Amino acid sequence: MSCCDETTARVPNTDLSRRSVLKGAVLIATVIPAVRPTQSTAQSKQIKLAYCSQLLCGVPYEVARAGGYFKKHGLDVELVYTRGGSAAMQALVGGAVDYAATSLDVAITAYANVGADIRRFAVTGRLPLFAMVTAPKTASQIRTLKDLEGKTIAVSALGNADHALALFLLKNAGADVAKVQFATLGVNLLEALRQGQIDAGLVQEPALTVLSRSGARVLVNAMDSADAQKYLGGTYEFMGVAVRAKELAQRKPEMVQLSQALGDALKALHTMSGDELVGALPREMTTGLDLKEFGAILGRYRDSLYPDVANIDLDAAKRVAHSLIVGGLLKPDANISGLHDTTIVGS
Repeated sequence: MSCCDETTARVPNTDLSRRSVLKGAVLIATVIPAVRPTQSTAQSKQIKLAYCSQLLCGVPYEVARAGGYFKKHGLDVELVYTRGGSAAMQALVGGAVDYAATSLDVAITAYANVGADIRRFAVTGRLPLFAMVTAPKTASQIRTLKDLEGKTIAVSALGNADHALALFLLKNAGADVAKVQFATLGVNLLEALRQGQIDAGLVQEPALTVLSRSGARVLVNAMDSADAQKYLGGTYEFMGVAVRAKELAQRKPEMVQLSQALGDALKALHTMSGDELVGALPREMTTGLDLKEFGAILGRYRDSLYPDVANIDLDAAKRVAHSLIVGGLLKPDANISGLHDTTIVGS
């Protein structure tokens, strides 16, 4: 499973109101030049693309929808909001959708461990959505990753990507993993950290901002380019789109269109403010959030999380596979060379 699991998904009502969708489109239109479809709406190819409904993961797809980039490239894309990346992958393998956008760890484990016959052909994210932080009350005691020996670290669940990343970081820091305890807390991780019930944990945004404001120490922020270079060795391929391998030939023109639309959205989002990026998200997905704060978060991470192009970075993909091997989620001799198809966008 990935960080984009059922505990972090913000699944909107499947019947998103036309009014709310149009409202988002109007806001996007104010910051992105109008785009003209290459085909008429009546001729647009209808496809279903599932993704995990985690907000940071979905930004490129929502910008492509609200900004009209899917339409520009002749596609009528229905975004299917699933409760987690594994659910999106299951929908693809089971034939319920045409494409699935998931984190790479989901695609790798489905391909190598389950035998899913899929191909990944476009990428929309280049860093994992985690930070290793202390509880506010342990910030003065835990200053490095090695200081986590003898401590309790909270993760969403054993075997999830946050657990695998924690093991990878600890082993690379020379820490004795046998001296670390893991607590599986699911969605209760933020409050457990804030109240000092555990020593440290892997969190996402906006939990990271909340904890930092409360005095927590950030040991590693994998969403930050400098930390990613220091602790992961560079970019770390994350969100991307997969298709069923048996449909590659028939869908290739459509895959090119989809990749071009996502490429346009990636370029556009780098010119948008945090508030404008929030405006691209369905209102039902942002209900209950501090939108001003979340806009600031998107503005802060926009350039580090999202690439400028949808090309596959094979070196970044190898880092993900290596972390899964270190974390025990992938066999050392696993062969994933056939997972990536670089004929659509390139590498």
